[in-house]
Amino acid sequence: MKLSRIGIIMLLMVAVSATTGCGIVNRIRAKNALNEGVRAYKDGRFDEAEQKFTYAYELDPSQKNAPLFIARAVQQQYKPGVDSQENVAKGLAAIDAYQKVLADDPTNEDAYKAIVFLYGQMKKDDKVREMLIQRAALESVKPEKRSEALTILSSKQWNCSYEITEQKENKETINKPDKVVIHYKKPANQADFDKARACVMEGLKLAEQAIHLDANNANAWSYKANLLREMSKLSEMDGNASQKADYDKQYDQALEIQKKLSEEAAKKKEAEAANSPTPPSS
Repeated sequence: MKLSRIGIIMLLMVAVSATTGCGIVNRIRAKNALNEGVRAYKDGRFDEAEQKFTYAYELDPSQKNAPLFIARAVQQQYKPGVDSQENVAKGLAAIDAYQKVLADDPTNEDAYKAIVFLYGQMKKDDKVREMLIQRAALESVKPEKRSEALTILSSKQWNCSYEITEQKENKETINKPDKVVIHYKKPANQADFDKARACVMEGLKLAEQAIHLDANNANAWSYKANLLREMSKLSEMDGNASQKADYDKQYDQALEIQKKLSEEAAKKKEAEAANSPTPPSS
């Protein structure tokens, strides 16, 4: 028997109504599962929380917070410093879960910071650097955040040089009546000197890029100053007094800017605290 046009329309309406009803039920179930997951997470039952969050997301993929909640629950199951295959796999699973969050939202700060943190805990410095470089190059990210990534990269280059210039065999401490003077000597191994210089040059370039993106980044100015101080040491090691004096001057200038920015930031924070509403006393 053929259905009339009206009969077909009525059947379609019934089908749509059933689908819509199913969607509403799933959303309610998903919300309940999400709440159960939150309770499990707060109680420290992270494996159960992961299962609840995953179930909620399967029921209702429109749950925007679910993927991040899943990643956090997986991360809490990872134990830093434990090198068992199972634990390392859990850490990598947490990173993968956060990567999925970033795939949908490349500017998600929580996911980005968590991945960098996890790679750091797992001693995967190459991966940390890779993440920082990617963040610094991502134009969809705010300039201030890109500047932060560049500053961290700059700090690592500073540390590379500092660990060489501050070795006890590369400096001489002279105690004078009114002060202590430190003279820096070139390392016995020329390769160490060349490595320190290369690190400083790369670090200064990164610091300048960070400042270009955010001129008010006090940390970037701080590391620029520290790197200029390293250049001063290296110039002294190389016997170039005039170059050392020039780097000392640049160091003082960068440090002055850093101090000014830090003071302004502290005053702004104090003003915001003073203007914020005070909760009533009990």
